[in-house]
Amino acid sequence: MTSELDQVTVKKAYARWAPVYDLVFGKLFDRGRQAAIAAAEQVGGRILEVGVGTGISLPDYSPGNRIVGIDLSEPMLCKARARVEQMSLTNVVRLEAMDAEHLSFADDSFDVVIALYVVSTVPNPEAALDEFARVVRPGGEIILANRVGAEAGLRRAAEEMLQPIVRQLGWRTEFPWSRFALWIEQRSDIHLIERLPMPPFGHFSLLRFGKSDQPAS
Repeated sequence: MTSELDQVTVKKAYARWAPVYDLVFGKLFDRGRQAAIAAAEQVGGRILEVGVGTGISLPDYSPGNRIVGIDLSEPMLCKARARVEQMSLTNVVRLEAMDAEHLSFADDSFDVVIALYVVSTVPNPEAALDEFARVVRPGGEIILANRVGAEAGLRRAAEEMLQPIVRQLGWRTEFPWSRFALWIEQRSDIHLIERLPMPPFGHFSLLRFGKSDQPAS
């Protein structure tokens, strides 16, 4: 059984999750979601939320910001569009189906890119991170709430064992900090601002990356 994610598997998984996502994950991930949004609000302006899903986070942004949301899953986006309409969220200016690894936006389009529990659900996380870095402006921030897997030991072994199973649910368990660290090392324009453990179980983190004025190497 393969452990690798692919778009077909992810789309199928989140089509199944769409009707129950808020019920299953709403409270579970609320603290990390609120911390990430609070960090995004410190920068403000034009905000891209990658993996906006059902739009559960959208009511929490300040009215003065302009929010663009994208997601690979149309069933999830249908929920988000209904939420925007029902709650009259006029600061949400665009919701669109899009691949996180191939964003259609121009370079330096956003003040903030925020991705909540997304990076470990895409087939090529580093490609998605590169796209986040491309579309955020110099001086802007990339803000993630994300699972951070173990580097070694029993937890690492368990994550590797479970990966072929959880793949069908639309995510990966074994995404250690070393992958983020290597990505930062390979880019001269990105630096870590903050890494803060988040519940549940301390297996998740709030990650803030800044984009400098220096071009990527």
